[in-house]
Amino acid sequence: MVAGRSGPVRILVVDDDPGDVLMIEEALADSDVDKVIDVVSDGQEAMEFLRGQGRHAGAPRPDLVLLDLNMPKMDGRQVLGEVKGDPDLRTIPIVVLTTSSSDTDVIGSYTLQANAYVTKPIDLDDFNDVVRRIDEFFGRVVVLPKQS
Repeated sequence: MVAGRSGPVRILVVDDDPGDVLMIEEALADSDVDKVIDVVSDGQEAMEFLRGQGRHAGAPRPDLVLLDLNMPKMDGRQVLGEVKGDPDLRTIPIVVLTTSSSDTDVIGSYTLQANAYVTKPIDLDDFNDVVRRIDEFFGRVVVLPKQS
């Protein structure tokens, strides 16, 4: 637990690839940072979760979002734009975690105010290491905004 925090770090994973979600969950489980993980599989569901609407009515506000860019219904770029444009949600840190290393995607994500952009490594050990580093950084190093 981070100093000043009263509970676990809540992480929302937004990714449509079940294999990637499983690897993210396993990498996060390897860390001793106290956390709760929620998972949604597309951008539309992510926005419902973040706004506490529909089947996600009453969903807790995450402290961190791990966001894939390429998803059905509403892609990660659209989610990023909506979250950072919403006064009630814009303080939630968003780490883009995606397979794309395109300069257009990197610049576009930072233009939309992503807090970090990380390309998913192909190698499993490297993938686990990257996710654990994100978890350590946001779970132990940074001060996250208090939930309202």
